[in-house]
Amino acid sequence: MLPRKDTVEIFSTFIQFDYDRFSNWATDARLRRSIKQSLAQTDNTVNSDNFWALYWHQIWQVQPTSIAKGHLAAYLQEVCFWSAQKTIGGFNSSQYTVSDCFQLAIAGIDKVLKGFDPERGFNLKSYASITFGNLIRELLRQKREIDICSDWSLLRKLSQKRMGEALMGAGLDSRVVDSYILAWNCWKTIYVPEREGATRRLPKPEAETWIAIALLYNQERQTQLKQPGNQATPENIEKWLSICVKAARTDLFPSVTSINQPKPGYDSGEIVDSLVGDIEESLLTEIIVAEDAQQRSQQQTDIHGFLTKTISTLKADEQKLLELYYAQQLKQAEIAQALNTQQYTISRKLSKTRKQLLKSLAQWTQEKMHISLTSDVLENISSLLEEWLSSHYGNQ
Repeated sequence: MLPRKDTVEIFSTFIQFDYDRFSNWATDARLRRSIKQSLAQTDNTVNSDNFWALYWHQIWQVQPTSIAKGHLAAYLQEVCFWSAQKTIGGFNSSQYTVSDCFQLAIAGIDKVLKGFDPERGFNLKSYASITFGNLIRELLRQKREIDICSDWSLLRKLSQKRMGEALMGAGLDSRVVDSYILAWNCWKTIYVPEREGATRRLPKPEAETWIAIALLYNQERQTQLKQPGNQATPENIEKWLSICVKAARTDLFPSVTSINQPKPGYDSGEIVDSLVGDIEESLLTEIIVAEDAQQRSQQQTDIHGFLTKTISTLKADEQKLLELYYAQQLKQAEIAQALNTQQYTISRKLSKTRKQLLKSLAQWTQEKMHISLTSDVLENISSLLEEWLSSHYGNQ
């Protein structure tokens, strides 16, 4: 992967993966417009990458959801990629790819931005490299810890708050969650490890232990549950705790699917292609939109002034012809009758006058707006001229 060198690209493009390898840089059009607009408003002497990183970080501190976060995410793409590649090398048995780790790390960019303090002498890339690596290592360690725990060991490691969140996250209603939580507490009361600390590979309880747990549950349910429900058997308790384990594993480490993976059931295309979402508009975006509107308004004013002045230089009969056609909306035959001439003469003069105006307007556009006069541009200018003539004479 060749590093980006152009400032516009650095703050507006993102890595695309081909399976587990870098594929290309994809451009975000909104970010590209934003950084180009910002560059145009500043002195060339401050156009260093580090300057813009600090600039967007300052904006992000005030407006965390602004477009600044997008620019900083683009800026840190290479750092995140190399951190993912370096860190994954230390976990040989990991099932995750570089692209998966990259996505896990870049999702934690808020931690990087919150922890970064330019006053401490770090630059953002150095700080991000350390933080991205820590994020990936922590996630992989959590996963490994969960993998090596037996179901019964995992149940002893969880807090009641975490277990409740896991069960609610699994879609169970509050009544069922209350029953499962009570069964889980009864299990922890009855089933205590024989050796302190030997909890990582805790075996499945014996049959008599399940009977004791069920007995305790049926006693406690009358006082601790709002809806005690039916008596539970040892088999019921074991089944409920198995559901608790499954919910806890899912909650602790949800399965990760790369957004660059092929769409399920399709021969081509990636999941990322189907993602939709609202783009958060920032104050800077509003400023850009407002400036675009102001620029268009100024252009319309300039065009109006130029055409008004150009028409004043036309011959008197040409100005009269435009007035009859556009202001009084007479047909060519009616104009010919009014001027006591032939229709084809009116048609020829009208066409000649339009071409004269179009030529003047095209030259002015090329000089003032630096636009190349392609056939499409000339066609658009012709349409613009026709609309302006109709509007100008219609308002008289």
